Amino acid sequence: MVLKHKFNQQIEKVAISDIRQFDTEVSEIPGIIKLTLGEPDFNTPEHVKQAAVEAINDDQSHYTPNPGIPALREAAAKYYNEKFKLQYRPEQVIATIGATEAIATALQTVLNPEDVVLVPTPVFPIYIPITEINHGQCVTIDTSTDNFVLTPEKLRETLEANKNRNVKALVLVYPSNPTGVTYSRKELQELAAVLKESGIWILCDEVYAELSYSEEHTSLAEFLPDQVLFVAGLSKSHAMTGWRMGFLMGPDDFVEQAVKAHQYMVTAPTDNVQYAALEALTNGQEDSLAMKKQYLARRDFLTAKLEACGFKVASPDGAFYLFAKIPSKFGTDSWNFVRSLAKNARVALIPGASFGPGGEGYVRISYAASMEELAQAAERISEYVKKN
Repeated sequence: MVLKHKFNQQIEKVAISDIRQFDTEVSEIPGIIKLTLGEPDFNTPEHVKQAAVEAINDDQSHYTPNPGIPALREAAAKYYNEKFKLQYRPEQVIATIGATEAIATALQTVLNPEDVVLVPTPVFPIYIPITEINHGQCVTIDTSTDNFVLTPEKLRETLEANKNRNVKALVLVYPSNPTGVTYSRKELQELAAVLKESGIWILCDEVYAELSYSEEHTSLAEFLPDQVLFVAGLSKSHAMTGWRMGFLMGPDDFVEQAVKAHQYMVTAPTDNVQYAALEALTNGQEDSLAMKKQYLARRDFLTAKLEACGFKVASPDGAFYLFAKIPSKFGTDSWNFVRSLAKNARVALIPGASFGPGGEGYVRISYAASMEELAQAAERISEYVKKN
């Protein structure tokens, strides 16, 4: 017997993240300073770690309810409701294996073959392959000429251009990875007016919400609770990337279906990690503040250094990334630039081309690194620009 298709064709179409591949590639360079991944250099708060230790000692090592232990779901609803003026009930919360699983669960729940997902770019390259794996199709919207935000006008224009297709959802990531740009309350209200008319789902990835600098973070879920699929997590706010703890929230009819996708994907999150997350949400409401203060200082330092040597930096109002336009004398090939910089200056950045339309000609720089590393990296970049 000969198999017609040995593998899932949708899986074959997608590639391993080139961001991860490049990070591995440059790790071989002696003395390299890597400003590549979104990995906080802070440690998980001690009280959260201790809660995990106590959970292990208390033999919290069993299956939990699929959507998470009731106390965690209640704490998550309370935490995000109070932070962002939302009105979720515990029953509308699913505890997930990081924000990534929340995104995968949400898209798997709503997509049918050939459904269209609108994706403003530049964007972190996860939403498109997950859409395609679930037999959906993506339409990208280049925001580079609009200061990297999706405008109501461009949204209307895109919806109109695709009116004969089944547009099912919009992805909205803010504060943004890779640009650090976020949306004001007024901008979200204007988008909400268009989205309410359309009736489509909005997958709001707000995992960087607590690292908003210019003004208090507003969630689109405040305005469109019946359409928003709200994604959050503890990786950035509590420096818990390796714990893999995220949350997915939405209206009742969505959660009823999403818990099935979640169940058959992962069964449930790790038992003792849920108790650590419970501690983070219950007694760690202010844990992000000290980190945020340091991130802000790093942002301002690095922005000034880069602009002094010819980079133009997008308005970095959140997260811990700078999206910087490469000085014109180097051209616009971002892959060529980052490879040359890594080889000759021993500083690793991520090429803007990795983030889709509108990203070419830019580089993404993570400032989730110590000030000492950033100072050394800035000096090396400055020398490289002068010599070349």
